[in-house]
Formats: sequence, C-alpha cells, structure tokens
Amino acid sequence: MTESKINWKKYLYEFLTIFIGVTLAFALTKWNDNNNRFESSEKTLLEIKNGLSLDLYDLSLNRKGHGMGIYACEYFRDYLSNEPINKDSIGIYYRALLRDYLSIQNRSGYESLKSKGLELIKDDSLRLEIISLYDFHFEIIEKLEETYSENQFHRTYFSSVNNMLAEYMVFDKNGKLIDITPPNGLSKKEKKLLLSYFWKIESNRKFTYDYYGAVEEKVRKLISLIEKHVKDPD
Repeated sequence: MTESKINWKKYLYEFLTIFIGVTLAFALTKWNDNNNRFESSEKTLLEIKNGLSLDLYDLSLNRKGHGMGIYACEYFRDYLSNEPINKDSIGIYYRALLRDYLSIQNRSGYESLKSKGLELIKDDSLRLEIISLYDFHFEIIEKLEETYSENQFHRTYFSSVNNMLAEYMVFDKNGKLIDITPPNGLSKKEKKLLLSYFWKIESNRKFTYDYYGAVEEKVRKLISLIEKHVKDPD
C-alpha cells in the first residue's frame, strides 16, 4: 500500500470524524433549543391557565353584581308603583342599583407570552383562542366597565336619582339606610324620569351580564384547551 493511499484514508477518516461531530453537535444544540422552547411554552401556558382561573372568579363576581343591579331596578319599580317591597333589603338594593365595577384581568401570563413571541405556541387554534380572549373579549369587558359612558351608572344617574329619593329615605343613628317611605310627593314627571333611568340601567346591565356569561364560557374553553396541551406539575 502506497503512502498516498494511507494519507487519503487518514484524511477521509478525519473528515468524517469532524463532520459527524459537527453534525451531532448541531443536532444536540437544535434539540436543546426545541426542548427549551417546549418547556418555556409549557410554563407560559400554565401561567396563563392559573391567571384564567383567577379571572373566572372576578368575572363571576362582576356578573353577579350586574345581576343584583337588574333585580334592584325591578325592586325600585315596585317601590314607585307602591307595590310591597322588602324594606330590610333597601340598603342592599340601593347600593346595587347604581354601583359600578372594575375590570380586573391577570395578564402576566399573556404579557410573558407576547414578550417571548406568540409563535411560541405552535398550535394555531390555541394561539388564536388566547389572542382573541385577551385582545378582544377582555378589552370589551374593560371598555364596558370603565370607559363606556352609558355604563357609568353612578356618575350618570346617582345625583338625579338620589335627589328625588333622598326625602323618602330613613336612616338610623349610625347613618345606615334602613327604610324608605312611600314616594307620594313625587310628581308624575319625576316618577317617569326615574322609571326611564331604571329602564336604561336595566337594559345596559342585561347586555353586560350576558356578555360576562359569554366570556366566562370562553375562559373555561381556553382552560380546557390548555389542559390538553400541558400537564400541571401539581
């Protein structure tokens, strides 16, 4: 065997050794990157899921509050019509009638996802559900509660309603509203004004109440989708 043949085999062996080593190193790096992205995706989805569980509680509380506000409109309509009412609950219903609510969402998981890149979530349908909930439905809830003028019940209606009904309110020595006497001194126009306020408040609360219900269902659906993609370590 000539020396040139021996050198050729030696160089080929060295080349193959280097090539295989580089290829394996590249494959290992890519595997590590994919594995890290997978773990990051899992962690982010779990963070979103945990935040959504808290959001469900807040959504439910606000929805119940609007439901109570709807019932308060019925309560005060009966009052204006001299229908029998439960006066023990007057304070509760008067507060519920004109109470506003804040929209609170736990967005840390979603903000973390956006900072890492939305493409971190490989499943298109899951990614779209997340974006739709946070950037559309939660935004609508926030606008309904905090910026939509017709839903600012306290700011819009409190002074007018309170000015007409204050004369008939009875307070205890601690200033707690405990009774309300028949509104016999109200004019026909004043009663109609109050009824128009109650109608408007009820209409807007019903829309908001129904929208909260729809968003709650979307949150539950998204939690279910996330649970299919990740396993909670707890």
